[in-house]
Amino acid sequence: MNIAMNALSLYLDTSVIGGYFDAEFMADTRALWKLREAGRYRFVTSQLVFQEIKGAPERVRELMRSTFTPDDVLERTAEVEELAQSYLAQKVVPQAFDDDARHVAVCTVFRIEYLVSWNFKHLANVRRESGFSAVNLLQGYPPLRIVAPTFLIHGYDQEKDL
Repeated sequence: MNIAMNALSLYLDTSVIGGYFDAEFMADTRALWKLREAGRYRFVTSQLVFQEIKGAPERVRELMRSTFTPDDVLERTAEVEELAQSYLAQKVVPQAFDDDARHVAVCTVFRIEYLVSWNFKHLANVRRESGFSAVNLLQGYPPLRIVAPTFLIHGYDQEKDL
């Protein structure tokens, strides 16, 4: 893999890993992987994603193992948990979806600018992104972007760049 020095780091949540094999999301998800292979992006994730895919099909678990090195897997720290609780306290996401808050908190604490998700209900939508960013600013963290892979693959000339 060729990672350019200016490759943008992207935090991938569980939905993107599964999207690699899902007919609805496969084309854009695999295009994102090609941009990674071309050195445009660096993928990171968290221990939380590894926990969430434990029951996933073997091909999903194998994709995780082949995509992420130990250096690409961010930890759930006390700071992450505290920030996730702030999101929940402000009702950015319902309490029942506390892992979604944790994904955003990991991304924020480790200063990853983009969280990539196919979860439009609790993550990749303007209302949630605004709520997470408002809490971030109040807590002294920068805002972040939460986007679907589609938003990251367009703008590259597929013929020239891949």
